[in-house]
Amino acid sequence: MTNINNYLAKVLNVPLEKVNMCSLHYEVKKVQKNQFLLQYGEVCRYIYFVEKGLLKMYSIDKNGKEHIIQFAPESWLTSDRSSLYFNEKSVYYIEAVEDSEVLLLHPDFINKLIGEFPDSLEKSDILLQKHIKSLQDRINSLLAETAEERYMKFIKMYPDLLLRVPQWMIASYLGITPESLSRVRKELARKNFVPDSK
Repeated sequence: MTNINNYLAKVLNVPLEKVNMCSLHYEVKKVQKNQFLLQYGEVCRYIYFVEKGLLKMYSIDKNGKEHIIQFAPESWLTSDRSSLYFNEKSVYYIEAVEDSEVLLLHPDFINKLIGEFPDSLEKSDILLQKHIKSLQDRINSLLAETAEERYMKFIKMYPDLLLRVPQWMIASYLGITPESLSRVRKELARKNFVPDSK
């Protein structure tokens, strides 16, 4: 089963025998590493579902520094919601970190699903609330938690990304310098070090 079909069936409660019908409501796009799906100043037109590969969403400050807002590996969604729903020019970039296969979901994708499969409504609402909670937790994490605490949360949220992205990207996501991340990792290694009993 494809990631999108698995997502629709398990997360949005679409009957398994009906998931293939949903392909009428999205487009498939293959993107190469470093290719953009969205750039600063453009209006976002889609919600992006990652079937294969990895995306990142980020902004660039006036000093040219990149600030990663989100990673989107397989079965994740990403989009600039402000741009998508309010027709505003985006302040973000969405770029492929790896060669990827991405599904372009139109803004009314969920509404069409709910129209066809009313049982999806409750699941969709739960997803939205979880997304809002995740954003609140991320803001609080950046403001109130130590670099070590943020790094541990990153590992929990993105357990397979440590070997897929360079250290500077992880540091950008955490809001610290690569040097600070190196210190955090060394300190964690020291804390977890178990001396050989032989």
